[in-house]
Amino acid sequence: MSARDGDAIVVGSGPNGLAAAITLAAAGRAVRVREAQTTVGGGLRSAALTLPGFVHDVCSAVHPLAAASPFFRTLPLARYGLEWIHPFAPLAHPFDDGSAVLVERSIDATGATLGGDAAAYRALMAPLVRGWEEILADVLASPRPPRHPIHAARFGLRAIRSARGLAESLFRGPRARGLVAGLAAHAPVPLTSLGSAAFGLMLGLAAHAVGWPAPRGGAGRLTDALAAHLAALGGAIATDAPVERLDDVGAARLVLLDVTPRQLISIAGDRLPARYRRRLARYRYGPAAFKVDWALREPIPWKAAECRRAGTVHLGATLEEIAASEDAAWRGEHAERPFVLLAQPTLFDPTRAPAGRHVGWAYCHVPNGSTVDVTARIEAQVERFAPGFRDVILERSVRTPQDLEAQNANLVGGDINGGALDLRQLLFRPVPALAPHRTPLPGVYLCSASTPPAPGVHGMCGHRAALVALADAR
Repeated sequence: MSARDGDAIVVGSGPNGLAAAITLAAAGRAVRVREAQTTVGGGLRSAALTLPGFVHDVCSAVHPLAAASPFFRTLPLARYGLEWIHPFAPLAHPFDDGSAVLVERSIDATGATLGGDAAAYRALMAPLVRGWEEILADVLASPRPPRHPIHAARFGLRAIRSARGLAESLFRGPRARGLVAGLAAHAPVPLTSLGSAAFGLMLGLAAHAVGWPAPRGGAGRLTDALAAHLAALGGAIATDAPVERLDDVGAARLVLLDVTPRQLISIAGDRLPARYRRRLARYRYGPAAFKVDWALREPIPWKAAECRRAGTVHLGATLEEIAASEDAAWRGEHAERPFVLLAQPTLFDPTRAPAGRHVGWAYCHVPNGSTVDVTARIEAQVERFAPGFRDVILERSVRTPQDLEAQNANLVGGDINGGALDLRQLLFRPVPALAPHRTPLPGVYLCSASTPPAPGVHGMCGHRAALVALADAR
């Protein structure tokens, strides 16, 4: 077979779809990407959602794993204009007394805001940060056995625990416990569930090892760079080109689907073996995101000055409050005080708003498919830590779970993670299998966040699926 015999189709142009396409094109395959929407990027896009001149991120906004991605780091994305903007500090976590924990790149500087838990925080984080590269490589290679067993064991013994159990066993004060809870609550799972500590540990390690940066000009600039590199390799992207049935892709020898199990059943269900189809149908989707973007007259007026140094702010204060919020969404309820993740990119990237103006981005977790408008609850949480916030809002854009799914079919019921993230489904995505990217159909592979290693803007699900496809096609 010559390098050009094996034409490939990738369905979906999110970061995993683009990563898969780039991997195939770099191997000499003739690659075409088909995207159902009129713009490229899936959840990795920017748009003027509020007022002219204000650039908002449609879904993801802050990208530590993209900056750290073992695959993205091999690509010459800076050549295509990608520039990472690092805030002074990755994260602030304010409390009701007007103080805040500030997560700096320095572990010691972070510990200085944790009171009596500074030494315990250093004891937890310092050894893991020293092994960051090895830990990241093994986590993003899951489910392959770890190649760095000492580092993997050190991380795994802590990561397998519940976030609440880890926080309460290691730390005495509410500041460190609240910080751990907020980090872990990026994943919409109960903080008492096994494995929930893994999410917080990975994000905390990333804050110290690589920071929590964002692309200058918005998340869409990362998509632009990936698409430009694909084009340089000879790949092509067609937008407004949905794939409703597998027959729509023609006679391509390799088909990689950046879709979740629900879409795979819809696209290829009549061809899939009944047993595999039943297993896909049992795949579960998790709580949804409810998202608000703001055009702001001026920066958010935080009570805690530390919040003005951070690109991301966690709003929820204590472990108990954050845990209650995440438990509610998991149970199908709406927290009165939801845990809110907020980004304020224009403090560090003024290109995204008119001179002197700002943008804000925030979301909380709600039940999958929720139709309840929680805008007021999100804004009340911001106002709680930044009195006068509502007075600086010029315009807002609200994205409900239904809106999120309408703009990206992979966000089923508003689930932005490609499926529920409990321990079983995190380890076995989408079904238990030695090679979970393969489907029973020859030449057809799944390359979305519903496959290993895990959701996140790192491209590794797509890259690894493409490597499996290339190996099978030899």
